[in-house]
Amino acid sequence: MTSRLGSRSGLLAAMVALSLVAGACHKKQPPIARPLPPPPPAPMEPARPPAPPEPSNAGQTPVAPPAEDAIASASLDDLNRNSPLKPVFYSLDNADVDQAGQQALQANADVLKKYTTWQVTIEGHCDERGTAEYNLALGERRATAARTYLLSLGVSADRIKIVSYGKEFPFDPGHDEAAWSKNRRAHFVVTAK
Repeated sequence: MTSRLGSRSGLLAAMVALSLVAGACHKKQPPIARPLPPPPPAPMEPARPPAPPEPSNAGQTPVAPPAEDAIASASLDDLNRNSPLKPVFYSLDNADVDQAGQQALQANADVLKKYTTWQVTIEGHCDERGTAEYNLALGERRATAARTYLLSLGVSADRIKIVSYGKEFPFDPGHDEAAWSKNRRAHFVVTAK
C-alpha cells in the first residue's frame, strides 16, 4: 500500500513538474504595435468680417468716456492708489465722526451704492503717541464708528470689514501735529470688485 501511495505521489509530482516546464517554455508574444490614427486637422479660424467703416467726425469734437468707466475698469491697485473713497480724520484720542467725517462717509456711501459689488476694509489708524495696545483699541473704535455710520446710510454690512493698525503704519512719518493729524484716520481699501 505504501508503494502504491508512493507511486501516486511520484506521478502527481511528475505531472506538476511537467506542467511547470510546459508553462515556462511558452513565451508570450509581444503586443503588435498598431499605428495611431493621424491627429485631427487643426481647426481653421473662421473668416472675420470686414471692420465697419470709421465714422466721420467732421465738425464734431471727440467725447471722452465718462470718468466712472475708468473707475469701474481700474485694477484694485489702481483703484486704491487713486481711491474714490475718502478717509475720515479724527481728533486726538477720539473716535467720534465729526461733520467733515460725516460728509466723507456720505460720499463714500454714494460710491459704494453705485458699485454694489465692491467689498471694502476700513483700516483704523492712530498717531504715534500712546501705547501699542491703546492705539490698537482706538484704531478699532475709529474703524467701527466709520462702519456704523455707513451702515446707517444703507450700505450692506457684509460688504464692510474692519481692521485696526493702531500706530504701526503711519501715513506721514513726521513727529509733529501736522503729521499726527494725517495719521488719525479711518482709511478705506477696496478689497474686491
